[in-house]
Amino acid sequence: MTDVTGAPADVLHTLFHSDQGGHEQVVLCQDRASGLKAVIAIHSTALGPALGGTRFYPYRNEAEAVADALNLARGMSYKNAMAGLDHGGGKAVIIGDPERIKSEELLLAYGRFVASLGGRYVTACDVGTYVADMDVVARECRWTTGRSPENGGAGDSSVLTAFGVYQGMRASAQHLWGDPSLRGRRVGIAGVGKVGHHLVEHLLAEGAEVFVTDVREEAVRRVTERHPNVLAVADTDALIRIDGLDIYAPCALGGALNDDSVPVLTARVVCGAANNQLAHPGVEKDIADRGILYAPDYVVNAGGVIQVADELHGFDFDRCKAKAAQIYDTTLAIFARAKADGIPPAAAADRIAEQRMHDGAALRGW
Repeated sequence: MTDVTGAPADVLHTLFHSDQGGHEQVVLCQDRASGLKAVIAIHSTALGPALGGTRFYPYRNEAEAVADALNLARGMSYKNAMAGLDHGGGKAVIIGDPERIKSEELLLAYGRFVASLGGRYVTACDVGTYVADMDVVARECRWTTGRSPENGGAGDSSVLTAFGVYQGMRASAQHLWGDPSLRGRRVGIAGVGKVGHHLVEHLLAEGAEVFVTDVREEAVRRVTERHPNVLAVADTDALIRIDGLDIYAPCALGGALNDDSVPVLTARVVCGAANNQLAHPGVEKDIADRGILYAPDYVVNAGGVIQVADELHGFDFDRCKAKAAQIYDTTLAIFARAKADGIPPAAAADRIAEQRMHDGAALRGW
């Protein structure tokens, strides 16, 4: 069954009827000359203009791209609310292999589409897009963050994303073991790209034992050549089964916590940078039932969005790092709320974020 556009009807059901929906606006963008096909999803502007990155990815079909944009945009509403930012949630996806179709013409066309929204959506980097790309997009759109310092931006946001995840790990250790130190802890990182390789640095500096894996051999090699004491593992399936693993850090694409992976996890803590780690509703309870502490992804990976949001007001790295350091306290507060309410941490984080969005909407008279 399809809708009037020819897209699977379940996409429209998600948008208008499901708990995962509630989006304010979804824009389909196409520029035939450059080959651009993009989806911009605005979930909420209750707290301010929607802020979220642009993902450039070879989706199997357009319906998958729309569904990803909807999920990611909703996640950004919760992330920005929990980070204490005056921004709602939005996300964009560009459909296609960035290695094959990314071009200056395509990025400029995309910038024009973002600009046409008049500031309701502020874009930044995500999987498949980089600082240099945002510099191009910004030539057509002033609502662009994640630009290079020489073009008035903050540069690579993955630095503070990794720092925030590290703070989430410290909070998890404090809650579970009564000590925030990660010295001697065994940490497995799945995905050592933009964020993961920075996370490795934080962990090694504190004396953790680090295991890594990535679908790209060159990403693993970059880490192990720089740090020979880091142990490479064949794949994520092997990583999550390592005996005595203390912390598992999913730092690649979403859906890492699912019906196959959760039953075999050896780690006592899951805390990583990937978005949408929970493959479906109910997984958070499965994790809790196994006695595993889950640090909600959109809380601990908020360092990057804290950085790009600050860029809109004149970037100051020290100010951003201080705000990202507060992820430690926020994560502890979520664990405390979860314990008090008798619910998993993911549900506790959702309740806190939803209350802030509700309060924001009330202030605007919505």
